[in-house]
Amino acid sequence: MSKAAAFLCLGALLFSCGSQNSAKAKRDKQTQLELESLLQAPSISGESRYAIINRISTKWLADQKYDDLILYLTDYVERNPEDKYNAYWLLMTAYAYVQLRQEKIAEYYFERIIKNYQDLRVKGQSVHFLCLERLIQISTNHEKRVQYFNTLINRFPSNISITEMYVRLAREYEQIGEWTRALKTYTMFLEQPDASSIQITDMHDIYNYARNLIDFNNSPKNWTFKSLDELASAVKTALIRYQPRKLDEYRSKVNFFTVSWRQDDSVPTGSVDFSMRNYMHGNRITVTEELIPGPTINEAYLKSKGWTLSVPTWYFYFRKVNYPANPDIHGTWEWAGIYIGEMM
Repeated sequence: MSKAAAFLCLGALLFSCGSQNSAKAKRDKQTQLELESLLQAPSISGESRYAIINRISTKWLADQKYDDLILYLTDYVERNPEDKYNAYWLLMTAYAYVQLRQEKIAEYYFERIIKNYQDLRVKGQSVHFLCLERLIQISTNHEKRVQYFNTLINRFPSNISITEMYVRLAREYEQIGEWTRALKTYTMFLEQPDASSIQITDMHDIYNYARNLIDFNNSPKNWTFKSLDELASAVKTALIRYQPRKLDEYRSKVNFFTVSWRQDDSVPTGSVDFSMRNYMHGNRITVTEELIPGPTINEAYLKSKGWTLSVPTWYFYFRKVNYPANPDIHGTWEWAGIYIGEMM
């Protein structure tokens, strides 16, 4: 085929596509006018009106004509305040703003629906529930997120995982410093039958986190030291002087662990019966003068030797206490566990 012939074929194809698009636009416009005309009929029923507006709106959504959809629906709602489907039309409006990446405006409409319109079921789904789901996804205001989670739990318990909602609500209470409510909500989370097995994508090991927090809250918390130096000095002295009772006083009484470096320290292996006197008798224990920095500034290790012939080296693990619920305890230091063997 010659270049001229190929050019003519390409031109014909483009003209054909352009003609098809133009014809489609004309058909869409004609359909729109016909539907608008039907809406003006004095005898039109509420269900017919809903069907027509929904058809117009879903077509614009499919064509991604979000600005046209927003203008049309907001104007309709303003002119027809008594339409029982207005909550749904504003839901579509909010969705269009989400697609335009204008989340703040979308948030305004989702909230407006919940506050000003009775709930409505469309295609078997609650409009208020859909709004709350979207608000949780896009809102960055923790006080508002607390309201959204509480509303979901109170109004739609059968539509959600109560276990997940409790832990997410507790996290929001943490964010705004409502520690009494956070601890209460974490307790409610732990009481759920699936709390220990639930998997939440963005919350690693949340069960152990909540359990440790609640156990610590319910404990006397009398083993913490004001500074890392004070803690290290007390432990060193007790080791050098072979004072197992002192060491038992100093160790954490909540989830204290003794693991090898290959084990997972998120699964505690210590127990309330753990006592240093069972390991110190007959051994010559030595400790290093300097602490070893941990993976963060809130962690440190004390290296000791002489425990057994098979595994003589133990590392005492110290960490800063994270407990904002009590400013007197928050930021103190505790001896939280022991790593057995050479550091990996």
